[in-house]
Amino acid sequence: MNGTPVTPPRPVDVAAVFPQLAPLARTATRLHPRPGAPTCRDSSVGGPLLWPADEPWPHCDGPHVVDGMNPALSPADVRLERQIRAASRGRSLTPQEREALERIRPPRTYPLRLAVQSYEGSIAMLPVAQLYARDVPDLRTPDGADLLQVLWCPFDHPIMPRTVLVWRSAATVTDILTTPPEPPAMQFDSYLPEPCLLRPEQVTEYPDFLELSAELQERIRQWNVPQAAEEDMDPWTYYDCVLSNAPGWKVGGWPAWASTDPIPRPCPECGTETEILLTIATFEEGDDEARSWSPSEDPAARPSSGAEHFDPGRPTAVQIGSGYRQQLYVCPAAPEHPHIELMT
Repeated sequence: MNGTPVTPPRPVDVAAVFPQLAPLARTATRLHPRPGAPTCRDSSVGGPLLWPADEPWPHCDGPHVVDGMNPALSPADVRLERQIRAASRGRSLTPQEREALERIRPPRTYPLRLAVQSYEGSIAMLPVAQLYARDVPDLRTPDGADLLQVLWCPFDHPIMPRTVLVWRSAATVTDILTTPPEPPAMQFDSYLPEPCLLRPEQVTEYPDFLELSAELQERIRQWNVPQAAEEDMDPWTYYDCVLSNAPGWKVGGWPAWASTDPIPRPCPECGTETEILLTIATFEEGDDEARSWSPSEDPAARPSSGAEHFDPGRPTAVQIGSGYRQQLYVCPAAPEHPHIELMT
């Protein structure tokens, strides 16, 4: 957890300009995933889970269907492909590497025959995130729990992976499952997170523009114009991109809305309004207009040898849809109630 990236301060104290926002401030914990070699005792994205050896591993009962446009790859083949691409950066592929890549993704033949692949039976889920409460200030755990584990099925259901949340007490896990099952195939290779250690950082956020009152929206819209002109930005997006909420993987805070408007999110079991738990992001730094959130970072804390394929924009290699976010919401009254998934 050393070398925590530091988010630059916001260029404007927006709550001082609009006092109505002050009571709406929330903290969020940016996770700042960076490729590494996490263990089951670490908070991580895509790392091994502290899973009891005698507890069944989560499986998904489907349906699991892949069209013929993209091959359904096994996790092992995706890892091998990534290793070859990283190792061969800056040089030509060896014959053995080329042969392996062609086996993993055979050259297309035309005319294309778009055969549909269907996988019957249950599919083992993949680890997405493991979060210890000690590392993530905004992680609110149920009584007796200090650890959240997130897994997903690497197939769309129907437009994004289906997730499972597991809350547990780390101290109760003594006999650890060392070789969990894996799915035989994945719909997209971007559903296999790259193992990442986390460098959590707490920041302050404000509601998305669409969640504000009409009166406050109009005042902010007018105020945005000169602010955006100084930054050569679109005035319609200045507040959201610069002052509202941080991009990337994070716990808590305020949700961002892009592909959909805010909607009611009552708990499916008790009707309590749910709260955002985790944002699973395609991009860590957002679009060009959100670059002000890009953290300063200690060069010595950059990924070490073995992570040459590190992409600061997508360190986890995860992609949701065509570049969106998957938001997970939980019931504040009972986090063990069924959670809600949204793509935004």
